[in-house]
Amino acid sequence: MKAVVIRTFGSPDGLEVVDVPVPDPAPGQVRIATEAIGVGGVDAVIRRGTLAAHGFRAGHLLGSEVAGRVTAVGEGVDAAWTGRRVWAFTGLSGGYAEQAVAGVEDVLPLPAGLSCADAVTLGASGVVAHFALDRARFAPGETVLVRGAAGSIGLTTVQLAAGGGAGAVVVTTASAERGARLRELGATHVLDRSGAGGSDAPHGFDVVVDVVAGPGLPYFIDRLNANGRYVAVGVVGGQPPADFGGRLVDAFRRSLSFATFSSDTVPGPARQAVRSAQFADAARGALRTVVHEILPLSRAALAHHAMDAGTVFGRVVLTP
Repeated sequence: MKAVVIRTFGSPDGLEVVDVPVPDPAPGQVRIATEAIGVGGVDAVIRRGTLAAHGFRAGHLLGSEVAGRVTAVGEGVDAAWTGRRVWAFTGLSGGYAEQAVAGVEDVLPLPAGLSCADAVTLGASGVVAHFALDRARFAPGETVLVRGAAGSIGLTTVQLAAGGGAGAVVVTTASAERGARLRELGATHVLDRSGAGGSDAPHGFDVVVDVVAGPGLPYFIDRLNANGRYVAVGVVGGQPPADFGGRLVDAFRRSLSFATFSSDTVPGPARQAVRSAQFADAARGALRTVVHEILPLSRAALAHHAMDAGTVFGRVVLTP
């Protein structure tokens, strides 16, 4: 089968389409003929070599979420899964392929009315958005900033904050056109990537959900209100300055909090329960997904170039 691997870390041009054996499902796994493959921020971080210390090596097969039909089941898995339309989390490897395997505990059936492309746009990112707001103890009436709102995590966070009764939902994004689209999803104020603009926007925030991190992170810590909570859910803009924690100590009397969040720390059944509810909401139109573009698997490098250029609004989806 065809798959996309990292031949050399760094540029998207280091991605290569190769032929690999079709995987056999191990005990407790299912095999899925992929119809849609999500291209996520973590894929870009791995491809750049940022996580090399965690054991990623040349030849790594990218991809963490897919949707399609189950073609085979491993020992101990109910054969009734065969032929079902499903979403699946494949870990940090194995998704950019014509067929993928996943543990049955990480597989969900898709409701009627939800496309495979929509499923991989929402499946992983929606859970991050939900639990990031939960970990931030977000409450109705509070002011929320979503930093890096144009990606799939940010877009869902905007909708959940607005639907949860936020007093204001402020976003950072790259252009007025994107800002207008974010307003359609529930944003009330739009700032540029540096945090400037929006003359009527609140200066301070009770909650910040940050997908970007990078060198600008300390500035946004400074804009937390007293008792404000900052949750970093990604590092697509790179690592923050090593001494950023000094800002929290300098503001000691304002009782600020900073946390990182990975959905890996949420028990699997809790993740699946939230994901199932969000899939149902999306199928009935209560939660919107945004597919930026659908590309063939062979053009995965083009998808990564678009992410690096910051031109993606929503999620790029690959199809075999």
